[in-house]
Amino acid sequence: MKSFALLFLVVICSMGGLGQKLKPKKRSTSGGDINFRTKTKDNCRMSVSGDEEMKLRIECKSQGISYWCEFTGKPSVCRAFRNNPKVYWNQITAELRKLSHACESSEVLKTTMCQKAPPDALMKQIAAGMEPEDGARQDKVQKNSSRGAGKSPAKKAGKPPVPPAQHGQASENETEAMKLAREHCWESLHDVCSYIIGIFRG
Repeated sequence: MKSFALLFLVVICSMGGLGQKLKPKKRSTSGGDINFRTKTKDNCRMSVSGDEEMKLRIECKSQGISYWCEFTGKPSVCRAFRNNPKVYWNQITAELRKLSHACESSEVLKTTMCQKAPPDALMKQIAAGMEPEDGARQDKVQKNSSRGAGKSPAKKAGKPPVPPAQHGQASENETEAMKLAREHCWESLHDVCSYIIGIFRG
C-alpha cells in the first residue's frame, strides 16, 4: 500500500514538471544592452526597452564629450523580427559601427531583414543631445579678496608742532627781564638791560 502511494506521488510530480516544460517560453524582443564602437572609435552602448512600441537609446563617449540619441518604432510588425529579434538588433549595431557619429548620421535605423516591412517597423530618431563628459557643471572656487584693501592709508608722520607752552615761557621770560631792567637800570637803558637779562635767564 505504501509503495503504491509513493509511486502515485512520483507520477504526479513528473507530470507537473512535464507541464512546465511544455509551456512555450516567450521570446525576448529586446536585445538588452549592446556595446559597440563607431568608425571613429567612439565608445557606445545601445539599450532597448518596451514591448510593442519599442524605445532604443544610444549613449556614446568621444574625446571628453558624451552624446546620446533615442529612437522609437514598432519592429514587432516585421515577421522576421518576431522570429529572431537578436539578429535584428545585431544588424542595427552593425550599421551603427559603420558610422562616424552614431547619432548625427542615423535619423532612421534600417535592417536588411525588415526591408519590406511597413514604415511603422522603422526605428526613427526622436531626440538627441550632447554634453561634456565631466558634466559641465563644475563649481568655480572663488578666492577671498584680501581684507587689507578696506584699511585706510596710514597717516604720514609730520614734524611735531611746537608746544604752546614754550612760546608762553619765552614771553614770560621777556616780561620778567623787562621788570628787572626797570628795577635795576636807568630808564634810557631799559631795553638794553632787559635784552642782556633775557640772555642770562634764557
